[in-house]
Amino acid sequence: MLKKRLNSFRFAFAGIGELVASQTNAKIHLVAATLAVVAGFLLQINRTEWCAIVFAIAMVLAAEAFNTALEHLTDLVSPQYHPLAGKAKDVAAGAVLLTAIGAAAVGLLIFLPKILAIL
Repeated sequence: MLKKRLNSFRFAFAGIGELVASQTNAKIHLVAATLAVVAGFLLQINRTEWCAIVFAIAMVLAAEAFNTALEHLTDLVSPQYHPLAGKAKDVAAGAVLLTAIGAAAVGLLIFLPKILAIL
């Protein structure tokens, strides 16, 4: 049982590696996440603000992973163009955009007042 649990983590980390290696948008999200973390340290955000930032980062990366998984699965079951396959991919991409917009709003709500106070 322990071996199965360890393997599940190995497969999960392999999936994260595949996501980052193959998806340009995942790399962009990671750069944005890194910038948010650096800004958090520089602007000395509090624990509650860290929770919001970490949660926003996790949601965007998870949405990107779900989107990528859905795209791969859609390509497998519908290698030829089909309008419903296109709609499924579009909706999944829209979900990533919604989480990214939410994360940007969290970032603005946390960082903008601190930046304005410095200026």
